[in-house]
Amino acid sequence: MSKIEKMSILGVRSFGVEDKDKQIITFFNPLTILVGPNGAGKTTIIECLKYISTGDFPPGTKGNSFVHDPKVANETDVRAQIRLQFRDVNGELVAVQRSMVCTQKGKKMEFKTLEGVITRTKHGEKVSLSSKCAEIDREMISALGVSKSVINNVIFCHQEESNWPLSEGKALKQKFDEIFSATRYIKALETLRQVRLKQSMKVKDCQTELKYLKQNKEKAQEIQDHLTKREAQLAASKENVKSIESQLDPLKSSLAAVEQNLIKVMRLDNDVKALESRTRQMEKDNQDLQQKMEKVFQGTDEQLKDIYQNHQRTVKEKEKRLSDCKRELDRAAKECQRFTSEKSELLVERGRLQLQADRHQEHITMRDSLIQSLAAQLELDGFERAPFNERHITSFHRLLKERQERDTEAANHLMREFARKEAMKQKQIDEIRDKKTGLERTVDLKSDIQNKKQVELKNVRYELQQLEGFSDRILELDQEIVKTEHELEKAEKNSNVETLELEVQTLQKEKINLDTALRKLDQEMEQLNLHTMTITQMEMLKKDKADKEEQIRKVKSRHSDELTSLLGYFPNKNQLEDWLHVKNRKINQTRDNLADLNKRLASVEYHKTYVSNELRRKEAQFCPFEAKLFDVCGSQDFDSDLSKLQDEIEKSSKQRAVLAGATAVYSQFITQLTEENQSCCPVCQRVFQTEAELQDVISDLQSKLRLAPDKLKSTESELKRKEKKRDEMMSLKPLRRTVVELQDKDIPDLRSKIQNANRDLTGLKSEIEEQESVLRSALSKEESAKARLQDITLMERYQTDIRDGERKIAQQEAKLLGVDLSRTVLQVSQEKQEKKHLWDTVTGKIELNQKLKQDQQNQIQQLKSAVNELKAEKLQISSSMQRRRQLEEQTVELTTEVQSLCREIKEAKEQVFPLDATLEKLQQEKEDLVNKRTASNKETQEKINGIKEKVKDISKYVKEIENYIQEGREDYKKQKESELEDVNSHLAACEKQKEMISKEMEMIRQDIDTQKVQERWLEDNLTLRKRNEELKEVENNIKSLVKEMGEMKVPQMKNEQKHLEEKIESLKRNHHVALGRQRGFEEEIVRFKKELRESQFKDAEEKYREMMIVMRTTELVNKDLDLYYKALDKAIMTFHSMKMEEINKIIRDLWRSTYRGQDIEYIEIRSDADENVSASDKRRSYNYRVVMIKGDTALDMRGRCSAGQKVLASLIIRLALAETFCLNCGILALDEPTTNLDRENIESLAHALVEIIKSRSQQRNFQLLVITHDEDFVELLGRSEYVETFYRIKKNIDQCSEIMKCSVSSLGSYVH
Repeated sequence: MSKIEKMSILGVRSFGVEDKDKQIITFFNPLTILVGPNGAGKTTIIECLKYISTGDFPPGTKGNSFVHDPKVANETDVRAQIRLQFRDVNGELVAVQRSMVCTQKGKKMEFKTLEGVITRTKHGEKVSLSSKCAEIDREMISALGVSKSVINNVIFCHQEESNWPLSEGKALKQKFDEIFSATRYIKALETLRQVRLKQSMKVKDCQTELKYLKQNKEKAQEIQDHLTKREAQLAASKENVKSIESQLDPLKSSLAAVEQNLIKVMRLDNDVKALESRTRQMEKDNQDLQQKMEKVFQGTDEQLKDIYQNHQRTVKEKEKRLSDCKRELDRAAKECQRFTSEKSELLVERGRLQLQADRHQEHITMRDSLIQSLAAQLELDGFERAPFNERHITSFHRLLKERQERDTEAANHLMREFARKEAMKQKQIDEIRDKKTGLERTVDLKSDIQNKKQVELKNVRYELQQLEGFSDRILELDQEIVKTEHELEKAEKNSNVETLELEVQTLQKEKINLDTALRKLDQEMEQLNLHTMTITQMEMLKKDKADKEEQIRKVKSRHSDELTSLLGYFPNKNQLEDWLHVKNRKINQTRDNLADLNKRLASVEYHKTYVSNELRRKEAQFCPFEAKLFDVCGSQDFDSDLSKLQDEIEKSSKQRAVLAGATAVYSQFITQLTEENQSCCPVCQRVFQTEAELQDVISDLQSKLRLAPDKLKSTESELKRKEKKRDEMMSLKPLRRTVVELQDKDIPDLRSKIQNANRDLTGLKSEIEEQESVLRSALSKEESAKARLQDITLMERYQTDIRDGERKIAQQEAKLLGVDLSRTVLQVSQEKQEKKHLWDTVTGKIELNQKLKQDQQNQIQQLKSAVNELKAEKLQISSSMQRRRQLEEQTVELTTEVQSLCREIKEAKEQVFPLDATLEKLQQEKEDLVNKRTASNKETQEKINGIKEKVKDISKYVKEIENYIQEGREDYKKQKESELEDVNSHLAACEKQKEMISKEMEMIRQDIDTQKVQERWLEDNLTLRKRNEELKEVENNIKSLVKEMGEMKVPQMKNEQKHLEEKIESLKRNHHVALGRQRGFEEEIVRFKKELRESQFKDAEEKYREMMIVMRTTELVNKDLDLYYKALDKAIMTFHSMKMEEINKIIRDLWRSTYRGQDIEYIEIRSDADENVSASDKRRSYNYRVVMIKGDTALDMRGRCSAGQKVLASLIIRLALAETFCLNCGILALDEPTTNLDRENIESLAHALVEIIKSRSQQRNFQLLVITHDEDFVELLGRSEYVETFYRIKKNIDQCSEIMKCSVSSLGSYVH
């Protein structure tokens, strides 16, 4: 049984953060009271208890406002700590500590929870557990022995949430569901229901799946048999293929050797033809080369090579000299570039130095100008004319420093004078302010005393006013006592308790008889359950037999038409397999024919492809040859073009010879005509008649002589072009022969072969299509029959299973001989439910009668209690009347004191008024002094700062001038100008050297070009001699190749090739037939294996067995789930009704003993079924509401009761919940329980709490914690024997909460 002993608080809300501010409170048994004004920190105690127990912060806080404010504590970090010492449910001592820290960061506060520690004392040793290793919240709930919802809503309920029992419906339902833990149990029930539903669906799915798994198991076995048979046939076929391949390999090797020799012969023939063509071309090339050369070197090869090497050496020397000149030219260019770069840099440097010299002159001018300006401002003599030398500047600085010191001293003296006057004024202000503060403090103190006396006077007058009506109340009480005693006598007469007792005894006997009947039914159920497995198996066998008969009927109806159309009758399995075997032989024969046709088709296609490739190759070879011929000759007639070109060349040669001799002839003729005295024609010897005719002939010859060189040159170029074209055409003569052969013979032959192959392909494809159509038809019929074969096999299997099932059914019936099967388990279960319903009805009647009996007894007891309460109230009022005189004397005394305090306060306020005017005047005078001091100081500082700025500028210019002189910038400028002149002279010398080298290089290039002509002539001679040697070598190769071809026996090799090809073709046909048969077997094997790998056949037997086990176990699980669901549902209903009845009884008793009004007899919690849920869940989901009952009328309290009634009802409901749910934890905290209650109900509440304490005083762990600001309520509780001391909470001088232990006797001897 858990209870709390001690708690310490540090740094939480208004509790201080220093160690000296730590507050410790010890909790008493059975009652602990805490008293204090509003804001003292009473509710913080509840918040700390709630936080240390559950880890939840108060409503509306996230932690940072729960810790003492760092700004109030003038700290950056504030650490808070709560420690609690308590006894857990086992009575062991436990200490728990929780710590927090709040850090001020700028305008934000950062909150963090630190490590928590829980410490237990076991066998004298302390064992600690950190929050890093475990959840402290869960450990605390386990140690206290109550749920978190009970701690939050009942035990340590915050004042802001204390009225939750009268909150709106949704929130109230949530609270009660958390307290009852209903949500978890409802979820458990729903989970059980869902699981049960899923398991039922699973059983149905398993039954459906089993039917198909059984079919798959049988089909898989059949496929496996076919697979074994085909694998044996495949092995035999592979042996046949290997034997054919062993015969085929030697023949292929021999054929390859023969073909290799034939290829070699063809290669030799091609080589001979190519060499002959090359010989003719080389001879032609040599003739062309000799014609191009002017003359042929007649010396030996060694002499020609020596001349060529000497010539090469001379050319290389000239080229070397040319490269040397290039390097010299590059070096000269680099030197020019370097001097140019240096010149650019020197020009830039000269510009920069000139700029610095100009700036230096400006600095001197600005310095002198500033000195003149400042000297005129300060009235310093001797600085009227510039420029200034060093002596003038030094004198200026000295005079300026003396003037600045005088000005600074005068400003300081003026500031000291102003400060002295301000101090005098401040002293006068402080004296007046102290006097005023003392008077105001006196007024405040006496005003507080006056207010307290007025409140006390008001309370006394209020009590006197109440006492005035007590005389009338005594008469009312006498009447009520007589009336209540009369009602009590009437209730005792009308009571039928004995009758109800007899009815209860009769009903209990009936209940015993029903219990006996239920036990017998349980025994019968047990007996039937022993044979349930046998009965279930027999029912399953019968159901399985009916299903299989239905399957056989469906198979016959589904396949009867198809099989009759194929076979002419409905076959059995063996007949269908025989038909399939015959059909399979025909299919294989068709496949063999088709394979042979495909082989022939492939051979023709290969031949066609080869011929097509050859045609494409020939055409590809023909096109570029033809294009090349066309590019050279310009037309397709190569021979005519070549002949025409030869004629043109001959004509051009003759014309060139004529033109070459015409120059000499024309010159001789002109000489003869001009020199001879009697001129005549040099050709015909005709004498010219006139001089004019002679001159015409001479001028005509001279014009022809002038045109002859140009004509000769154009004729020679035209002749060279035509010779070049003739050479090209001559080189293309072999190509021309190849083109003619391709165009006239090779390409037409290949195209004819392709046409023949296309005709053969068309015929073969039509035959293949015909065979394929036959094969498809046969395969379609075979597939149709095979598809039916599975169902026929399954039908025969079903027939066998039906016979086995009939045998097993007979065996199960033999086992059940002698067993009474007139009633099934379901019938017995229904009868048991009926008896159970009757038992529930009888039990309800017994409970109703007992409730009526209890209600009558409670009514009599309530009337007795009411009589006693009225008599007690009458006695209390009589004692109160004796206090009236004492209260009247106290009223007079308090009135006199209040009037005296009013006079004293008025006099103090009259003294304060003149002080305000004096204080305001002095403050104004002080402010004027401060303004004058500020203005004067500002003016002086501005003047001083202006002088300092000018001095600073002067110093800056002086420093710049000194730096320029010290660094020698002027000399450096002259040095750079001298360097620039040197660079200009060097640059001119480099340019001259470059020009000389360029001229020398031009002369060397002209000499090299002249040598190139001689080099070409020597190279032509070397080429001619090399070609003659190659021509002799080619002729020797042709002779050797012709000899080698003659040694080979070509006709014999061709006959042998034909014989080998025929034998290989025969073996290949046999090989293809064997491979086709083998491929058929392999395809069937693959198909069978693929079928076995399919999901429905893979592990079919294992799946069937596993599914049967799953279905049986699921059925048993479903039965158990049904039992669990009903048991848990009934337990939840019983627990809820029992707890609600217990809670309402406690609420009723507490209300009647506490509430003093006559408008509400009692209150209770109603739990109505939730209309928004399904019918099956209505018994487990409730909507809660608090009702007030008067007579037979029950009204919702929410919205109909006063604030006081609301507080009292919420408090009583929490007390009832604590009585019901806090068996292991007797702690209950009440925060401000008297809020909104009138005096009468406060007294009743105190009386009820005392009675609760009295009734639970024997419980060792019962602890009631009351927090209030009402000292009258504390005094009422203090009248009991359970309260001797209480705690008073107040704030100290630092505004931190303090807890002090006080005696009850210190509260006073009367109730305000």
